[in-house]
Amino acid sequence: MAAFKKSSGIALACFASALTFLGVVLAATDPNPSGIPKDPLVLNGVPPRSASLLMSVSNGQAYTVSATINVNFDTSRAEAIVQFPLLFTQTSVELRLVGNHLYAEAADISSGKWLEIDEHAPSFFGIALEMTQPAPDLNLIKSFDHKTVTTSGYSTTYDFSSNDVALSNVLGTPKKTVLGSLDITITTGSGGEVTGATMTSRSRHDMSKITLQVLSYNKPTTITAPSASDVNAVKVSSIRQLFSTSIATLLLPDNLASLGQGTAQVS
Repeated sequence: MAAFKKSSGIALACFASALTFLGVVLAATDPNPSGIPKDPLVLNGVPPRSASLLMSVSNGQAYTVSATINVNFDTSRAEAIVQFPLLFTQTSVELRLVGNHLYAEAADISSGKWLEIDEHAPSFFGIALEMTQPAPDLNLIKSFDHKTVTTSGYSTTYDFSSNDVALSNVLGTPKKTVLGSLDITITTGSGGEVTGATMTSRSRHDMSKITLQVLSYNKPTTITAPSASDVNAVKVSSIRQLFSTSIATLLLPDNLASLGQGTAQVS
C-alpha cells in the first residue's frame, strides 16, 4: 500500500503538469521516412474532439516517468496510464480526471480502492483551440530572449529560450523558487495543428524535461468516473508527502499557464 501511495503521488503531479502544459505546448513529429509530404494529424482548422498523447518526464537522473494520455475535449475529461520506475522494476498507475476530481489506482490491480483529490481542471476548450492553430499566439510571444522558426516538409518548429526565469520545484515542500533557463520547442503540422513539444527547465543544480507527442486526433474516447463506493478521498497535502525520490525534482516556470497567451513574462 505504501508503494502504491508513492506511485500515485508522482503520477498525480505529472498528470496535472501535463494537462497544464497542453494549454501552451504539446514534441517530436512524424519523421515521414517515406519522404511523402503527408500529415496524419491534420485538423484543417477544426478543433479536435479528442487527442491521444505520449508524455515523458525526466530530471537528469537515470529514471524517466512516462504516460499515455487520452483527452476528450467534448466532455472535458482525461485519463492516463503512468509508468514510473521503482528500484529494480517499474509500476503503473491509472489516472482519471473527471470534473474537478482526479482519481488514481494501481493499473495492475483488477479491483481496489481509488484515491481521489480535488483538482481544478484546465480549460479543455482553450486547450483544443491552442492545439488547432497555435501559430498566432506563438508569434505574439515576445518575452523570451531568443526565438527561431524553421520549416521542414509540412512541419514548422518554433524554438523559444530564456535565461533568468523564475522556476519552482512543484514536488518540493515547501515550494522554493530559483532562477534558471527555460527552453521550449513546439512543432506544428501542415494545417497548423500541434504535433508535439518539449520543455526543458534548468537551474544551477537541477534539470527537468517534459516531452509530449501527439499520437492521434479525434479517436473515440469515453472516460467515466469510478464508482463512489470504490473511492477514498485524500488531501493534496497528504499526496505531496508521498513522492518517491526517483523523480523528486520537477522544475516548472512559475507562470506556465500564461505562456501561450501572448503576454507572458518569464523573467
